[in-house]
Amino acid sequence: MATLRIGSYELPNQLILAPMAGVTDRPFRELCRSLGAGMAVSEMVTSDTRLWDTRKTSLRLVHADEQAPRSVQIAGSDPQMLAAAARRNVELGAQIIDINMGCPAKKVCNKAAGSALMKDEALVADILHAVVRAVDVPVTLKIRTGWDRDNRNGLGIARIAEDAGIQALAVHGRTRADLYTGQAEYDTIAAIKQALSIPVLANGDIDSPQKARQVLEHTAADGLLIGRAAQGRPWIFREIAHYLSTGEYLPAPDLAEIETILQRHVTALHEFYGDVMGVRIARKHVSWYLATLPGASEFRSRFNALDDQQAQTHAIQSFLAERCEALQAGKLQEVAA
Repeated sequence: MATLRIGSYELPNQLILAPMAGVTDRPFRELCRSLGAGMAVSEMVTSDTRLWDTRKTSLRLVHADEQAPRSVQIAGSDPQMLAAAARRNVELGAQIIDINMGCPAKKVCNKAAGSALMKDEALVADILHAVVRAVDVPVTLKIRTGWDRDNRNGLGIARIAEDAGIQALAVHGRTRADLYTGQAEYDTIAAIKQALSIPVLANGDIDSPQKARQVLEHTAADGLLIGRAAQGRPWIFREIAHYLSTGEYLPAPDLAEIETILQRHVTALHEFYGDVMGVRIARKHVSWYLATLPGASEFRSRFNALDDQQAQTHAIQSFLAERCEALQAGKLQEVAA
């Protein structure tokens, strides 16, 4: 499998955990890296450093003791504020600064940030030049294919980015107007890749090893960003990496391994956030891990009423033990038949 270079950093593979607000915290980043991600980008952090005094924001920042390379994503619309935020993040341990011009959320776009910036190419250029000049680490950019399907200006933004000194460009195969609906398209990403000399990363609907290979072949992208498909399935990185290297599929993890990974994740959440926040944040992750198993909906209702780590750990153990017993009983019936 090919490697990927961003500035002076050579990643072990082409697979990156995409930044997702409320998801790609430190416990999840570290878990995904241990399961095959070549790099993991932090949650989006506001460029307004006056708001960084909150515990929520302080936890979103990368830390100097994390595994390198440490990439943090910043969002905003004021070039000087973004430059200041980039400098501050580097002081805190960030080794790559990623600028968000891809988020379609209304609360971001209504502040003329995220993918809303793609409407104003002059402002895009000002932001990119300001941030690149502000720091001595690689600066990367994430965009969408355009504002809407009639205004796919991703290629123009990509050229501005390369001229400004951006070291790698990630492109989500949807416009801002598409949000996360419909299917991602990869023709625009392919056109951007063909026009640029910097690494281009494809993003959007990459949810299986086979899809990963198809997107790489279609776009000739240098790497892939994987986001929603990793929620509750962090081992997707090792599955894709193995398939791209060998052409063979790894067996899916059995319930015993899923429990090991899930319990490790829940423990890390409690250690990182403390019991109160840890309980709350664990609920959504546990729901994602178990969503496809029989009885998951009923279990989720019970699990969300639990309010301490020990109860959560025991509930997960009991639920998966019941699934294992049911599976073993089914196999015995098949043999008997």
